[in-house]
Amino acid sequence: MSDLYYAYSDYLKKKYHEKVYKLPISLPVTCPNRKDGGRGCAFCAGQGTGFEAANIGASVTEQLKAARKQIEAKYHAHKFIAYFQNYTNTYLPPADFKAYISEAAGEEDIVEIAVSTRPDCIRDDYLEILKDVSEGFSVRITVELGLQTANYHTLARMGRGHGLAEFIDAIMRIQRFGFEICVHVILNLPGDTLTDSIETAKLLSALNIPVVKIHSLYIPKNSLLCDWYKGGKIAVCSKEEYLDRLVHFIEYLSPDTAVERLFSRIPEKDSAFSNWGVSWWRLRDEFERKMTERESFQGKQFHYLNGSALKGL
Repeated sequence: MSDLYYAYSDYLKKKYHEKVYKLPISLPVTCPNRKDGGRGCAFCAGQGTGFEAANIGASVTEQLKAARKQIEAKYHAHKFIAYFQNYTNTYLPPADFKAYISEAAGEEDIVEIAVSTRPDCIRDDYLEILKDVSEGFSVRITVELGLQTANYHTLARMGRGHGLAEFIDAIMRIQRFGFEICVHVILNLPGDTLTDSIETAKLLSALNIPVVKIHSLYIPKNSLLCDWYKGGKIAVCSKEEYLDRLVHFIEYLSPDTAVERLFSRIPEKDSAFSNWGVSWWRLRDEFERKMTERESFQGKQFHYLNGSALKGL
């Protein structure tokens, strides 16, 4: 347990009273940014984001059983989250979506379904399907949304295909159904600044987001971002600058929001740039030392909501 930030592992232990592990699933699905031959978001490679996921040729049941076998042998786990990880999992016909989700929910010791998708692919009928599955199989539901940044100018440059309005609309719809939410952010997209990192933390806190998954920018091979990087059209901020942004992000983040990840993890063979050539766990240790040296902690600057300008009156 860390005194510096609210770790996702502690969040799960509080919820399930024991360790719970994610079992990744890849479906034969794409995303709206890749239809009609599109290359997807600038930072997305041909295989999407699921570098840890199993072969999409296998069924949901087969993928879960294979992943469970590995996790059980290593961690002696007894409860699992079926994690629909790759691409946009609600970019499917509703009947197909329900069939895949129900298949996972029916597997032994699955206590939660996590569905990764986009803000502009959240619709009430899909949320109704998740509600039916949740009630029918007695499993919790988490929806993972890729926001990346509160800077809508950067969202446009990265070719996200949505802005802040779609994100906020998706959050409000999901919250009406009572599902939990995890938001993905990247704190050092080209063009973003420290101010954008802080504003992103404030936005998530104001929306009462339960979990955030923080990524450092990696540049996958075969992505548009890789073309820009190799062509000298973009620069990546220094490691020191990223760590400073991360510290500020955590300070402005609500102490009730769990932090699932601090740095990206991608196989070296798949990337043109990742984590300044430093392992993620060394970066984590350096980040925690910096937090300690600055007497920093999650929520240290969390005093900007509830009419903050009225204090003292």
